[in-house]
Amino acid sequence: MRIRNWDTFTFILTYHLLVLALLPFFVGVFSWWAALFFLVTFIVGGLSITAGYHRLFSHRAYSAHPLFEWTVLITSTLGFQWTALKWSHDHRLHHNHVDGEKDPYSINKGFWYAHVLWLFDYQRDFQPGLVSDLMKNPRVMFQDRYYIPLAIAVNGAVFGIGCLFLHPLASLYAGVLLRIFAIHHCTWFINSLAHTWGAKTYARELSAVDNAIMAFLTFGEGYHNYHHVFAGDYRNGIRWYHFDPTKWLIWTASRLGVVRALRTVDQVRIQKKLVLKDKELLLDRLEREFDDFARELSERVEKLAARFENNATALMAKLREFKKASADKRAALRAEIRHLRRELRDSWNEWVSLTRAAANRYAIAH
Repeated sequence: MRIRNWDTFTFILTYHLLVLALLPFFVGVFSWWAALFFLVTFIVGGLSITAGYHRLFSHRAYSAHPLFEWTVLITSTLGFQWTALKWSHDHRLHHNHVDGEKDPYSINKGFWYAHVLWLFDYQRDFQPGLVSDLMKNPRVMFQDRYYIPLAIAVNGAVFGIGCLFLHPLASLYAGVLLRIFAIHHCTWFINSLAHTWGAKTYARELSAVDNAIMAFLTFGEGYHNYHHVFAGDYRNGIRWYHFDPTKWLIWTASRLGVVRALRTVDQVRIQKKLVLKDKELLLDRLEREFDDFARELSERVEKLAARFENNATALMAKLREFKKASADKRAALRAEIRHLRRELRDSWNEWVSLTRAAANRYAIAH
């Protein structure tokens, strides 16, 4: 790989060397206040990237008040990941060409390329049409124009605040160097580990995987297979037990009235995608078995999947019809919708039982 972006390479190499070289000296001035200072700046900087750069600006998963946008645009400089405009441009390119030649950080070019090496090699062919919505946003364009002065001012202020109650070296190390190191690598792990190690819950054809450990390190971004299938959802972790602080922050902000129009994917669509994925997985596995039970199971899989998909399609159509219907027609539609929901629930429960039976008998991994 040829290094083309020497400024980026020099910056990343320099702070890595400083993190290593200053570690013995930091140990001498370490305190739990320094650890807390690191944690606070890491969380603020990290959430600004996940809630701001990623889910707000890249995917428009919700709308935000200008005050909220200003907040994430300014605090995102703690992450040193360049501007929201260029970050979103590259990320949208990634989703449009995931795993392909035009994917800026394709995992097919190697784990370390996807993790960090792409930053040294990547030559951005900026396509205004890809981010035309962001180019109409004056706050995004202001940050893009004055990113370096903003980043210097914000990080200088953080260092100065740290010096009020910490040794200057502790403030520099914990509040700046170590924080940048941690935010960078946790973000980069989404491009590398979250395309390598985990479960392909919704789409086997994608390299993206769901990884709970990555979710813990990246404020919920680790449910990456779901995200690539349903990129417009403001949530990455959709279950109540999924660790997704970014989702919790956005939801809380919506209760406070500073964000609105949170986009979610209907549970029926999610289940329909799961049935399609499981159907392909099961039929692929069962066609290699030659016993009568496997043949019978294949027929049941085909029929039940078709029944579920038909019920799901009919329900979604009725829900769309209900939104446009007059008041006198809604009563009849409600009855049909209730009936379809019951049918769908029964089909789903039967599908879960069938897939578990098949997985237990033929050791099929989900």
